[in-house]
Amino acid sequence: MTEIVILSVPLFSTLCNEAFKLRRSVFIGEQNVPADEEFDEADLSAHHIVAIQAGEVAGTLRLVYLDDHVKIGRVAVGAQWRGHGIASAMIRFGMKAHHTARDNRFYLTAQSDKIALYEKFGFTAFGDEFLDGGMPHLAMKNY
Repeated sequence: MTEIVILSVPLFSTLCNEAFKLRRSVFIGEQNVPADEEFDEADLSAHHIVAIQAGEVAGTLRLVYLDDHVKIGRVAVGAQWRGHGIASAMIRFGMKAHHTARDNRFYLTAQSDKIALYEKFGFTAFGDEFLDGGMPHLAMKNY
């Protein structure tokens, strides 16, 4: 397998638009998230990250600066690229690139079946399970 390249990309750049296309495919197409919930106003101020594998946008995530922490969200990896460490590489890159923001305090809401992925990065689940996009989620933080 070729090397995974992780990049921060500007909003509405060609690579960011490809990332939005991938997100729609994963969240709306595969997971049946309502289309009006997938893209939101946070995308306009978010820091967008993409993973390039074999010349394609294979994964994406966004980081949003909130008052108390940086929120990691919209983590998506294309079906053909799953199981190759792409999500982990993007999370590692994002946390390293933004560790000085909000005193290295990161937060996310994880699909309940993905909790173990985030625990590898020091996240701990808290609170009650809730539905987001029709799927069970848990809030997680690394502080």
